[in-house]
Amino acid sequence: MKVLVTGGAGYIGSCVAAQLVEAGHEVRVLDDLSNGHRQAVPGAASLVVGDIGDRKLLDECLKGVEAVMHFASFIEVGESMQQPLKHFLNNSAKAMTLLQACVDHSVRRFVFSSTAALFGNPLQVPIDESHPLQPTSAYGESKHLVERTLRWVQEIHGLHYASLRYFNAAGATAERGEDHHPESHLIPIVLEVARGERAAVQIFGTDYPTPDGTCVRDYVHIHDLASAHLLALDALADRPKLIYNLGNGEGFSVKQVIEVARAVTGHVISVLEQPRRAGDPAQLVASSAKIRAELGWQPAYPGLREIIESAWDWRKRHPQGYTQ
Repeated sequence: MKVLVTGGAGYIGSCVAAQLVEAGHEVRVLDDLSNGHRQAVPGAASLVVGDIGDRKLLDECLKGVEAVMHFASFIEVGESMQQPLKHFLNNSAKAMTLLQACVDHSVRRFVFSSTAALFGNPLQVPIDESHPLQPTSAYGESKHLVERTLRWVQEIHGLHYASLRYFNAAGATAERGEDHHPESHLIPIVLEVARGERAAVQIFGTDYPTPDGTCVRDYVHIHDLASAHLLALDALADRPKLIYNLGNGEGFSVKQVIEVARAVTGHVISVLEQPRRAGDPAQLVASSAKIRAELGWQPAYPGLREIIESAWDWRKRHPQGYTQ
């Protein structure tokens, strides 16, 4: 199958592109490289550098394409609350330009990288697909708008789509790892402290109603996350609509992450305790029971230690991250 992967030079998109290539698909990546890395794109995939909002470019990229996997978006929640229009323009408006182009080019399958930020402050944990959608950030709302649009595009134009909602992609494969600038995710920040690139990791709140007082989050290994996208792509052959939450079903606290990272790296990893941040829920854990039951998804690397070990191994092999 010929597949267009938008944002395919980014952390998640590149890992999905690599698995698509391994599965025998013809892969074209479209990425503006504002947050992605040319080096992360699989060698067997073709790379087009450009903007997903450029309709003329999309017309060229979509020739002969049977499926689109859409990862191109801004992901920083905090930034979205300072520059909401930046996120709505890129994550929502440009996604709709992409969807119109897909309809015009008779693309039949569309896999959307969504987010558990759609759920806001959870009413219950673990969070399943029946949980109300109530985003508490402009980032979450920008993804919510796309999901709502997809429902209508499917109903009116027959586009088969999957929305995959997940919390924290983590870990690395042998070739691809997490390399954001600046970095805002906990595990790579902790590893930066271990490498001496930061003085300490900040813990925002130690008085939450959790076993050790720190926030609990769900971490999914990037390999497992990518495999779920391929399962969804295949399932869309005869299913018009798929919506799944992706997670380990088990949460890990900030202190647990730091302790495991200390054991993996052999470094002390200093911490700096700070007050709670506004809007941080005590626990965010996704239930993936539905995709396990319906598509047979089974995480190969569910343990926190193996997730952190893979990230540490990649960083040791790539001390400067991606060089291009």
